[in-house]
Amino acid sequence: MADLVVLGFSDREKADAVLRLAKDLSRQELLDLDDAALAWRTMDGKIHVRQSYNPTATGAAGGALWGTLFGMLFLMPVFGAAMGAATGAVAGKLSDVGINDAFVKEIAGTLEPGRAAVFALVRRSTPDRVREAVRPFNPSVIRTSLTKDREEELIAALHAV
Repeated sequence: MADLVVLGFSDREKADAVLRLAKDLSRQELLDLDDAALAWRTMDGKIHVRQSYNPTATGAAGGALWGTLFGMLFLMPVFGAAMGAATGAVAGKLSDVGINDAFVKEIAGTLEPGRAAVFALVRRSTPDRVREAVRPFNPSVIRTSLTKDREEELIAALHAV
């Protein structure tokens, strides 16, 4: 089961840097994310959301692969790839996996202008190493699915000197 952690940042640049850091931590096998998203509010109050996981693109790529394989069986690989990509894209668009879009927009709506939030659906991690890496960005914990004790532990670890 994955845990949801939403961290707030003073600006979009810090939040972007944390998402890049998360990818680096994933390569080091210190963090395994199911999904991640970035939300920010511009100074004029507009809300923007950028999802890290794109189910439409993933579905299209998988569908193209399977379509090509089936197309080769019937001697029509190009047609099979096109049909597979189209079918996969539609299936990906209709599936909503990962972090709920409505939840992201709801939390983004509470951000003050100029601030940003990173949403992470964490499958597993090496908590002490991840906290140490994120601490310099001065995040605030907006919301989690952790138990109260674990959430308080996270808050204390992120604000430790």
